[in-house]
Amino acid sequence: MSDWKGKVAVVTGGSSGLGLTIAQALLNAGAQVVLAARDAQRLDQAVRELQVTGGEVTTVPTDVTRDEDVGRLFEQVEQRYGRLDGLFHCAGRSVRGNAVDTTVDEFRDLWELNFLSAVRCTRAALPWLRQACGNVIYIGSLASKVGSRYLGAYPVSKFSLAAYAQQLRLELTGSDVHVLLVCPGPIARPDSGERYTAQTGNLPQQAQKPGGGVRLKRLDPVRVAERILKACDQRRPELVIPSKARLLFALGQLWPSLGDAILRAKTRAS
Repeated sequence: MSDWKGKVAVVTGGSSGLGLTIAQALLNAGAQVVLAARDAQRLDQAVRELQVTGGEVTTVPTDVTRDEDVGRLFEQVEQRYGRLDGLFHCAGRSVRGNAVDTTVDEFRDLWELNFLSAVRCTRAALPWLRQACGNVIYIGSLASKVGSRYLGAYPVSKFSLAAYAQQLRLELTGSDVHVLLVCPGPIARPDSGERYTAQTGNLPQQAQKPGGGVRLKRLDPVRVAERILKACDQRRPELVIPSKARLLFALGQLWPSLGDAILRAKTRAS
């Protein structure tokens, strides 16, 4: 069991998906959880789901792309708990599209949500995390390391998150703040294969598939959440799921043409 009993964790993007599953894992480990997401109704529904198994959950409707919302989130955490032990930054979204057809505004919008929101939340949380020798967890993606086809602005926004996590790890050495970048493959969910129908009209059919058609087993979100908490206990710098993807990352850095060839082979043909 992870050592979160009595600790306080903020989960952004916590009203659904992997964020909600991580929140449940934290509650199971004894943490007090603050859920942050834009939609107040979805937050209320999330609380109803989580409270079935008990534990203390509070919510703060938050748009992580707005400075004032993020400031209010951590002010409320300070007022209610007076401490913070973990920031689990799960807010973000994926898209579909050809990179050459993706507009500057579309790149900017996704970069704001998937990357700058992490900077914004980290800056607000870090003073409290320093006091608690706490954890910062960023939910990246395999696309934090490789830029597959048909993912539009998504890989660029996640590459930025990976760079930021590494910089923080180096700069916070000696501060006892743990920084973890999580790079999971496609997570199993009920709407897999249907989420991007409106975005993929001019793209090959594989673009609708999880990961843009990558041939990987869909990950169980409960198992992913358990592994994330274990990685926190071990103070690991990165968690790549599946771990075999690290070989592709290494080969792509050493021999880009080989890395490209493997990526093509690992995605469904047009």
